[in-house]
Amino acid sequence: MTPKELALAAAKALDSKKAGDLTVLETTDVTTLADYFVICTATSSTQVKALSDLCEETMKNLGEEPHHIEGHRGGVWVLLDYVSVVIHIFMPEAREFYNLERLWSDAVPLDLSDVLKPQ
Repeated sequence: MTPKELALAAAKALDSKKAGDLTVLETTDVTTLADYFVICTATSSTQVKALSDLCEETMKNLGEEPHHIEGHRGGVWVLLDYVSVVIHIFMPEAREFYNLERLWSDAVPLDLSDVLKPQ
């Protein structure tokens, strides 16, 4: 699968578990860290863990193993690094603090209308 397909698969999985304010940024031309950042908000530390576990399972089913995982213990944020795709799951306060959309404002947000379920 291409990095874009992986990012969209992660977004679809996160949406299926009610992740909030889901965004996928194409960072290919902005940084060498990853081609895509998937960013979402969880409403509780339990949901942070559930979303993280779901992403790991989804990516594993697609043949992808994480290069690095951070943040599990605190329950406030989790970063799942799949080299070409980095998934960020935040509680609202942490998302506001890190404000990745502002930090990576030169990145191109993907249109997720074909991926996300209508609210």
